[in-house]
Parts: sequence; structure tokens; C-alpha cells
Amino acid sequence: MTTTSQRPARSTLRTLPRRLAGHALARTLRLAPPTTGFTVSEVKIPMRDGVELIADVYEPAGEVVGTLLARGPYGRAFPFNIVFADLHAARGYRVVLQSVRGTFGSGGEFSPMVNEAADGADTVEWMRQQPWFTGRFATIGISYLGFTQFALLQDPPPELVTSVIIAGPHDMSLSAWGTGAFTVNDFLGWCNLVAHQEDPGRIRAGIRQMRAQKSVLRAASQAPLGAAGRALLGDAAPWWESWLTPPADDNPFWGPLKVDSALDRVQVPVLLLSGWQDLFLPQTLHQFRHLRARGIDVGLTVGPWTHTQLLLAGLPTVARETQKWLDTHLAGRPATPRSDRFRFWVGNEGWRGLPDWPPTTTGRSLYLQPGGGLADTAPPTGSSASFRYDPTDPTPSIGGRLLSPDSGYRDDTALAARRDVLSFTSDTLTTDLVVHGCPVAELAHSSDNPFVDVFVRISEVDAKGRSRNVSDAYQRLSEPTDHVSLELDAISHRFRAGTRIRVLIAGGSHPRFARNLGNGEATSTASQTTPSTHEVHFGASRIVLPVGS
Repeated sequence: MTTTSQRPARSTLRTLPRRLAGHALARTLRLAPPTTGFTVSEVKIPMRDGVELIADVYEPAGEVVGTLLARGPYGRAFPFNIVFADLHAARGYRVVLQSVRGTFGSGGEFSPMVNEAADGADTVEWMRQQPWFTGRFATIGISYLGFTQFALLQDPPPELVTSVIIAGPHDMSLSAWGTGAFTVNDFLGWCNLVAHQEDPGRIRAGIRQMRAQKSVLRAASQAPLGAAGRALLGDAAPWWESWLTPPADDNPFWGPLKVDSALDRVQVPVLLLSGWQDLFLPQTLHQFRHLRARGIDVGLTVGPWTHTQLLLAGLPTVARETQKWLDTHLAGRPATPRSDRFRFWVGNEGWRGLPDWPPTTTGRSLYLQPGGGLADTAPPTGSSASFRYDPTDPTPSIGGRLLSPDSGYRDDTALAARRDVLSFTSDTLTTDLVVHGCPVAELAHSSDNPFVDVFVRISEVDAKGRSRNVSDAYQRLSEPTDHVSLELDAISHRFRAGTRIRVLIAGGSHPRFARNLGNGEATSTASQTTPSTHEVHFGASRIVLPVGS
């Protein structure tokens, strides 16, 4: 695996407009100005089975201070060439930006995540044979480009000195089935995106993307879900039906999609970046805690962003912290050491830093009250509130950690007004209340159907009565139970004096999660629907907030 088919290098950032663009981007992102131009060579990198993968190699014109490897399925053009190649090549880093197997000219068949460990190792072996290789490199990338890094870290190459992983999952089965309900919006939407991302014609592709969310919603609302997804995808995404099968010990499909062993094997410094509204946030927090417990030099920054906002509103922070980390751990350039291992955005406040996460907190209970209140004291037992969940008219998703233009912090006032949602709102806060960590919902809950889902949300209500989501939890129940305990998404949020805290309880959140049709049948093939009535009993039902300062 030492031969390379190489096309003539093409010059980039050599013309005046490109140089000016590089300086303008640096000012926008508040980075130091570019220090050099660079050329780009397209190469073919052979894998052990003879398949060749396409990569662009960015070669700085001046001194090379380090080599970066980024591997992903989304092509080597905008925005990935700008964020993971141009920015770094213009500051002295050689970059290998590779399209993974079966995407954008690379040979073989694309099967999500399956080949990334072997292909990543073969790409590193190719790098070893190159005359420019100095024996040191780093990996970078977001989302799938983060998964490819974890796949490589299962057997870390000795030449790897650091990794920058932005919202990268290490276990796709958790992302798909961690709540017991299939995350249909994210996975069907992603399948649809990947299936059509190489369609010819940028204008047509752009129009398709604008319509994509409606198409995904339409398919996710049909049954059976397996056939509905296949009708949308056509011959593309042959893995779709396999994703609809829950992980189990006897299901080999999920094995290659779980690379959590990397967390026990990595020895090099790791920078993690995420957002409070990112779909992979729980995994990123787990990665930080696990590596921190092992004594690994790890840093984590969490901003007020969704998954896509990490390369939009979050890009200035992501770019600056990535550059500083690489300068410190790969280039050996003088840099101010990272003072806080955990840097995070506090809602309604701004940035803070801590040596670890979560900070010390005290649990504060807010009990659900008859009549829709929320208070510090428990009401008498014996009364309850109920709602009816109808899978033919499912409770909609409004905001939250999903892969959608409608994700993130949203006005969810309309959600509280639905008949299939219970709403409980506190009195107006007289002082600020700061919450760090994972709230917990403890519900005395019953239903007339054992096959139900439970959705819990904490929102903030402003002085005008408008509410906005802060934290969610979701769980599919598989057997009758009189008590449900759900850990909500981690948050860091200051509820300002003058606002109120609202708790919403529902039986679904569609299309973020696949509808529970109410019959216990397999998600892929279920078609019959049965509504269910949920009952929440007062006295013990409460939200426990981890309150800090």
C-alpha cells in the first residue's frame, strides 16, 4: 500500500481574491491572519482490498508545522474544505482531506461506519510511506468525521499525537435507539441527505434540500415505517431496514457501529466540542468524563448550539479553539495553555470555565400540582391528571436535539396548549435560579396500554407568557409500571427572576422519535394503531433540578 495515483497539483489561495477571502474569513472568525499559501493535489490511496479512496492533500508553500487527517462522506468541497483544510493549510498545516469509501469518487460501496476502522488504518499506512511524512499527525472533524476518528482510535497509530473531535459519536446504536424509540427524523433524514448529496446540479440539489424535511416528515408519519422509508429512499441507503432493528446481543449489524473501546485505548490529548442542543451531546459528555477519569489530557467546550450551528454560529469558537489546540499539541507553537478543561455556555449568562463537569449542585424538587402548578411542596396524594395520546395525530416535536432546521431553542408555547400534553408552571421566580447538570423527572405514572412512550420537557416562560425549551427526556416503556424516572438532557441555564419554569409531559415527540403505534409490534413493520390514556398521579411526581451558583 505504498503506491499513489496523483493528479497534477492545482494552486489555491494563490490568486488575490482567494488571499483576500482568507484574510476576511480570519477577521470574521477572529483568527490570526493566514501565514502562507498552499497547493492541493488529488491523490488515490489504496486500501488492503484494492479499493482506492480519493483524497485532497493540501501542501503549504512555507514551513509545514504538522499534518492533519480528516475523513468523511460529505465530499471535499464547501464547507469541509474551508473549515478543515483551508483554515489550517493557510497556517502551515499539511491536510489530507479524504472521501470515505463509496463517496465522491472513492471506490467501493458506502456502508455507514462499517469500514472506517480498517480504511482509516490503511490511510495512515499510506501516509507513513510518503516522503513528506514526519512521523507525527493529528485528526480533526465533525459528526461522521468525528466517528472516523474514534474508529481509528480503537487501535491508535503510534504517530497520532492529538485529536479534535467535534460532536462525534462513538456508538450509533445509542444515537438511534438509546431511548428505546427509534430516532426517525435524524436517521431517515440523514439517509435521504446522503442518498442525494451527489445528485447532479447544485440548483436542483438545493431545491431538494429545502423540500427534504417535508418529505422526511411525510414518510415518518406513514406505516409501516420500513416501507415508507424505502419509498422515500428508492434504491439508495440499503442499510435503512437494518437501522430499524433495535440493538441486541444477537444482532451483528450494530457491532462495527460501536467503537466505544476507543475511549479505553486513546492515550493522546483530545479536544471535544459540542452544543447543548447537539444530537450527540450525551455521548460527548460521556467521552469527556471517561477520558477525564483515565487521566487523559482532555478539553471540552459546549456552546448554545445545535449540530449544524457548530459550523455556523459556533464556527468562530470552534475554529479558534481548534487552532489553539493544534498549535499546542501538534505544531509545538507557543500558546497559552487551556486554563479550564470544561468551557461552557450558561443560558441567559454567557461563558464559564471549570476544571470538571458537573459542578457541585444541590437537588431542588418541584412537585407537580393539581390545576397545573409547580411548587416546592408536595400536594396530597389521591388525585391525578390524564391525557390521551393518539398515534394518528402524534404530539409534534418543537425544537430540541434533532437534526433539522427546526431544532434547538424554540418557542414551544403551542405545545403546552395541546390536549395531549400536560403542562405545569411555577410561580414567577423572585430570584435567579441556576441549574447545572441533568434534571430528573420522577413520575407516578400509569396507562391503559403497556406500550407507551413518555416525553418530559422543561421550558422557561418569559414575562409575556412565551415559553422556550431548555431540556428534554424521552423513554419508551415496554411493560406496565407505576413509576417512571427519566434523566433529562444536561444543561447549564440561569432561570432569571421574573420568569417561570414549565414542565410538559406527553406521550410522543414526532418526528424526532418514531410514533409508538401502541401494539408492541416491530417498528419496521407495525401498521395498526391503538391510542393510549396516560395518568400522572400527584403527591410523588416531581422534577429534581441540580441547582448551583
